[in-house]
Amino acid sequence: MVGFAVLGAGRIGRIHAGNAAAHPRGRLVAVFDIDADAAAAVAAANGAQTRSVEAILAADDVEAILICTPTDTHADLIEAGIAAGKAVFCEKPVDLSAERVRTCLTRIAGQSPPLMIGFNRRFDPSFASVERRVRAGEIGAVELVTIISKDPSPPPPSYAARSGGLFRDMMIHDLDMARFLLGEEPVEVFASASCLVDPGIGAAGDVDTAVVVLKTAAGRIAHIANSRRATYGYDQRIEVHGASGGLRAGNRTSTTVELGTATGFATDPALPFFLERYAEAYRAEIDAFIRTIETGRPAGPSGEDGLKALILADAATRSAMTGLPVRL
Repeated sequence: MVGFAVLGAGRIGRIHAGNAAAHPRGRLVAVFDIDADAAAAVAAANGAQTRSVEAILAADDVEAILICTPTDTHADLIEAGIAAGKAVFCEKPVDLSAERVRTCLTRIAGQSPPLMIGFNRRFDPSFASVERRVRAGEIGAVELVTIISKDPSPPPPSYAARSGGLFRDMMIHDLDMARFLLGEEPVEVFASASCLVDPGIGAAGDVDTAVVVLKTAAGRIAHIANSRRATYGYDQRIEVHGASGGLRAGNRTSTTVELGTATGFATDPALPFFLERYAEAYRAEIDAFIRTIETGRPAGPSGEDGLKALILADAATRSAMTGLPVRL
C-alpha cells in the first residue's frame, strides 16, 4: 500500500488526491496547500491529514508525493522530494525555463526514487490504444500525425500573463503526444499563431490560436492545431496516417445517442473540459505511477520527456515570433 501526500489542493490536486485515495493499492496520508482551508477540505474528503511540506518530506508513512502546486515551485519540490527518498509525480511543466529543468534533472540524477511527469494524455484509453497499434505495425511506417486540441473557452488574461504562453501551457501536452506517436524526435519546428478569441490575451502578450508543424530527420510530419475556443465542447482528436493505413481517435461525448431526422444527424456536444474528458486517463496515470513504485521500473513519462516537450514549446514560441522554422 503506497502512502501518498498531495502538495497543492487546487483543481488538479483534488483529482489526484481522490484517485490516490481510491486506488486499491494506495492511500492518501497528507495534504498541503498554502490555503489551509483548501487543504483541510481535500484531506477531510479523503480521510487524510493536513501537514506542512517539511513534515511530509520527513514522514515515514509517506512514500510518494504528488506535486500539484504552481509551476514555479515544481523544480524545488522535485529536488526536495527525491532527496528525501520519496517517489515524485509532478504535473507538467517541471519549469518554464529549460535551463532550470536541466539543472533539476542533473541534481536528482543517480538517485533511486522515480520521477514521473504528468502528461496524462498518454494514459487516455483511446490515445494509448492508437500508440500501441502504431508500435505493433498495424498501419506500417508512420508518415503523418495530426493532433487537434481546442479548449471550450479561453482562460482569463491574468492567467495567460503568467502561464508561460499557449505553447508552454496548453500545446505542451500535444507536443508530448506528437513525440509519443511519431516514435522519432522532431528536428525542425515551424509555428504560426494569432490572437483571434480574446484581445485581452493578446494584450497580456500571448496568443489563443496556433498551428505547429514538426518534422523528424526521416521526414515524418506532425501537425498540431490549438484554439482557446470551441463552442461545441472540449475538442480532442488525433489521427496517425501510415504507409498501409490510418488510426483515428475522436471526441468523447456524454452519451453515444444520435438523433436522426430529415435535416440530418445530431449528437451530444463533446465533453465540457479536461476534468471530464480525461477522468479515466488521470486514474490510469496514478495506477502507472504506483506500478512504477512497486516494480522499480523506470518512470514514464520521465523528467527527460518533460524537458524535451518544453524544448519543443520554446522552439514553437520562437518560430511564431520570427515567422521562421527553428532547427533543433
